[in-house]
Amino acid sequence: MPSDLELTFLGHQTWHIATGNATVLLDPILKPAFGAGTLDFRIWPPRQVDTDAMPAPAAVVLSHEHLDHLHLPSLDLLDRTVPVYTGHTVPHVVSDAIEHLGFEVRRVDHSKPIRIGDLEITLYPAGARTMFWENRVVQPLVRSYGGREVFIGVDADVSDLYLEDIAAQRRPVPYMAVVSNNSQTVPYGALGADTNLLPGIDGPRKRRTGIEVLHSLLIDYLKPLDGVAEVALCGNGFTAPRSPHGPFLYADHRKLAEQANALQHLFRVHGPRPGDRITIPAGDAPAACSRVPWVTIDEQTEAAKLAELEAFVAAPVAVEPTPITGPLSGEQWGQARSRVAKELQRLATDLISTRTGALAIGIHDYLSGPLGSERLVLRLLDPPGKRGSVESYAWDVSRPSFERVTSTSRDEAMTRYPFGIEIYYQDYVAVLEGHAQIWDVVGGSYQGWNIGDPLDSPVYALFAVYGEHQRPDLAARVYDETVKQMRLQASGAVKAGR
Repeated sequence: MPSDLELTFLGHQTWHIATGNATVLLDPILKPAFGAGTLDFRIWPPRQVDTDAMPAPAAVVLSHEHLDHLHLPSLDLLDRTVPVYTGHTVPHVVSDAIEHLGFEVRRVDHSKPIRIGDLEITLYPAGARTMFWENRVVQPLVRSYGGREVFIGVDADVSDLYLEDIAAQRRPVPYMAVVSNNSQTVPYGALGADTNLLPGIDGPRKRRTGIEVLHSLLIDYLKPLDGVAEVALCGNGFTAPRSPHGPFLYADHRKLAEQANALQHLFRVHGPRPGDRITIPAGDAPAACSRVPWVTIDEQTEAAKLAELEAFVAAPVAVEPTPITGPLSGEQWGQARSRVAKELQRLATDLISTRTGALAIGIHDYLSGPLGSERLVLRLLDPPGKRGSVESYAWDVSRPSFERVTSTSRDEAMTRYPFGIEIYYQDYVAVLEGHAQIWDVVGGSYQGWNIGDPLDSPVYALFAVYGEHQRPDLAARVYDETVKQMRLQASGAVKAGR
């Protein structure tokens, strides 16, 4: 008999997918927060998942390795007999970490659907236009026996191979598409990964608007899936550490869906909150919505954070960054100097092959006149023994190397160098030692500037240089540190129980 398909939203981009006899978890973040080591990116809206009451999964699907999708403490809550499915291009350091917990990792391609009870899941590779830091994503196509199909986009352009299958009529247009909202728009004055410090580049009217977000998600992204009947929004579901404005703008998917349904007639849009279940009937009936009892939203905390956002938008102030990691001890500082010096030798070479490097080498004049060979400045804030000061290194593209230079004010540095990176010394060391990932730092304390397009920003150069695909050694340190923290917490809980 055909069976219905149930999609329960657990927050951010985590989905509990079930039919009458099968259950799968996609990118499970089951704890209140995620982050490397002891860092906390709180799930938004704040919620609790009762994993004891949650229908246990028969399998986990991991779309890719980024920290808001791969969460070892959440996997640690699951039975070790549950297999973890992922694609062939996910870094092996990721599967090694999952297997270290005791799980079996199964790598599959788009030609071999995963069958679990009445569920069939095909993992399509990301579209070719996907940005490099997301191009290892796999996009699940889910259907129940005799039922209709749901395509889950997950942080990437729609798979070209999937579109080829639709064009060749090997697959129908999906009944529903799940679209990831990754706009991560912060109010003016707040820290944002895409904020460009060059004068005149940033401004209130240059921040992304909700109308642009909706157009990007529902018109541009879904254009190749012409005929989709229903859409579900997810993503933007976390707050950065010590964020003074609470959640991102345009993170309320219920409101976005209401506006989208009022403004277009192409499809019905759902904006689920954690605990909302969307049921796709096997027949011709439209999707139905309900709630599950094992996910609860902390409405009091939610209201307080929304009030913070409203107050910040009404009276924006310039937010000064602070380190996202703890201070280093005296012994650690001594080791940090040699570690940073060694790392800068490698960074100087790695930057050459990024978009930042290509543009930096290709320009010859800047604000102060003709450029020499120094095109970027790395400003390390609060160096060892010099809190409140800046240690500066200029990137010489002719060597290539980073050379220590006299620190100036930020304004003077922006006048001289077309590219700039500002990172707290201790945060940079934390990335190198496995206490944080580059995604943590860029989302929490990074600032910078650049000429050219947004993708020419050093932000994306750092993603290229320090992502798990390029630096599995750093990722392994993060996973080791995470497991260490998990074991310490478990040991503390056991002692407290006694």
